[in-house]
Amino acid sequence: MSGIGSGLGQLGPGDPRLPESSNSKLLGPLRAEGAKGVLIATVSTILVLGVVVLVVVRSPHWLEFKQAFFDGAEFRKSFPDIAHGFLTNIKAFLIGEPIILLLALLLAVMRSLPGPVFFPLRLIATIYVDLFRGIPTILVVYLLGFGVPSLQIPGVPNSAVFWAIVGLILSYSAYVAEVFRAGIESVHQSQTAAARSLGLSRWQTLRFVVVPQAVRRVIPPLMNDFISLQKDTALIAIVAGAQEAFLVSQIYQSSDFNFTPVLGAALCFLVITVPMTRLTDWLLGRQRRRRQAGAAL
Repeated sequence: MSGIGSGLGQLGPGDPRLPESSNSKLLGPLRAEGAKGVLIATVSTILVLGVVVLVVVRSPHWLEFKQAFFDGAEFRKSFPDIAHGFLTNIKAFLIGEPIILLLALLLAVMRSLPGPVFFPLRLIATIYVDLFRGIPTILVVYLLGFGVPSLQIPGVPNSAVFWAIVGLILSYSAYVAEVFRAGIESVHQSQTAAARSLGLSRWQTLRFVVVPQAVRRVIPPLMNDFISLQKDTALIAIVAGAQEAFLVSQIYQSSDFNFTPVLGAALCFLVITVPMTRLTDWLLGRQRRRRQAGAAL
């Protein structure tokens, strides 16, 4: 009897061992509770947003604020040029991100190499990561963007845009390297031992066993770094004078004494970053469901 009782205790909604009528009876209250939760969340959200809008609209200087930040004519005038400048931000992101991934993975592998013979490589990688994680990205971009071109070294590019992108690459590769290293260290040692027992060398084990698993595990955190990099491409404007979105909006704001163009630049970044954020959430949810499914088995 105890065995039968324990077996029945594991039955749940949707279990094929239950009759269809029983499944419907169990799922009905759950669906009703879920619908009630959605209704409560919707109503509470509308109430909160309504209160916020009411407070803002009834503020003493709302009309002046609206004219300064939500001028439709100013938006229509400036947004085409801002959107065109945003292409510079996208180009900087597309150039920098692949290089960051490769450099960061190399640094993570260097920091993960065991044994005293690889100590110099570990030391170099550690110094690199500590240095560029310790300096704010804006300072790295500023120092490289103004410093290297002023040297006029023969054969070395003197473009401030080039060195601003290099600054982003150096800074972000240090952060991404730590993400990769966390992924590498999360792979259990039994995976390495099993691969070595099959005759794989240390490098083959790293390439075919450890790194693929590590990369799959850190894709959601990497997406967060992608979002941050896309936003920080605006730092190019501080040294390069490139016609990117934020600089174009500043030019319009300075000439027309209106902040609506700055909101136009913010809108350009939101169009890219919000979908990437939702994709990150979806990846995290899928990863969590896979872990739960594996634990259930």
